[in-house]
Amino acid sequence: MTDKVLPGDNREDEGYDGVPAELLQQRTDEFRTLLLNERQRLMKNAQRTLTEEMTVDQDDLADEMDLASADYNQNLSFRLRGRERHLLSKIENALERLDEDEYWSCEECGAWIGFRRLRARPVTKLCIICKEKQEHKERAFA
Repeated sequence: MTDKVLPGDNREDEGYDGVPAELLQQRTDEFRTLLLNERQRLMKNAQRTLTEEMTVDQDDLADEMDLASADYNQNLSFRLRGRERHLLSKIENALERLDEDEYWSCEECGAWIGFRRLRARPVTKLCIICKEKQEHKERAFA
C-alpha cells in the first residue's frame, strides 16, 4: 500500500505526495488563472487574424511582387495560427485535467508532476522522466 494521496482520497490535510491541501489548492488556482489568461490571449489573436490579416485586397497591391509578398505573409499567418490552435487544444485539455484533479499526475506513469515543471510547461501531461523517454524514442526513429 502506498502513502501517495490520489484524487478522491479523503485526507483533507494533504495533497499529492504530502503537499498540504491548502498549497495544492493555491497552485491549482494559480495554474487555472495562467491557463485561462493564455487561452484568452490566443482567442484575441485569432479574432485579430480574422479581422485584420485574412483579407488581401488585390486592388491595394501595386504589382505581382506585392501580391506574392502578401500571399506569403498570409500563409505564414495561417501556419502560426495553426500552432496557436494546437496550443489552445492543449490548454483546454489541461483545464479539463485540473477540473478532474488529474493535472498533477503524469499521464504515462502516474508520478507527481512538480510545480517547477508545470511552471515551465503548464500544458504538459508528462513528468520530466517520461518526457525524456519520449524524446529519446522520437530521436531514435528520426
